[in-house]
Amino acid sequence: MVTLHRNAVRVQEALRAAGSDAQVVTLPDSTRSVAEAARTVGTTEERIAKSIVFASGDSGVVVVASGTNRVAPDKVAAVIGAPVTRADADRVRALTGFPIGGVPPLAHARRLPVVVDRDLLELDRVWAAAGTPNAVFAMEPDELVRVSGGIVADVRAD
Repeated sequence: MVTLHRNAVRVQEALRAAGSDAQVVTLPDSTRSVAEAARTVGTTEERIAKSIVFASGDSGVVVVASGTNRVAPDKVAAVIGAPVTRADADRVRALTGFPIGGVPPLAHARRLPVVVDRDLLELDRVWAAAGTPNAVFAMEPDELVRVSGGIVADVRAD
């Protein structure tokens, strides 16, 4: 049995606190990128729920998007009512407490709005990062919206 990294434990505890029975798993191969994650878990890239962090003033927003979609910052800004820019690695860690490639849709260091890509709701199951570049969990998209407190919106770049 593989012991979970403290970041993955934090995600697992947040899932339990939200009433989810999703299980965080640590995989032997990287899930840092969408392609790596899909290959490692044996699914399609669209089923990877990638987390992208945008900065907005002193805070930020986490966008959880389908792995095949590019995110339109102007659509994200319209959802939260403030301008956004892509956060760099240091800002991502400061806002979420997690490294790029391991940012989950919940359990962030700061309370951040979460915007969930509407396209994810067309799928039966998605895989999301769980705090490290090789920890993930799977769940139905509706449950992902619930546990993350997410706002469902069209954020896909056209």
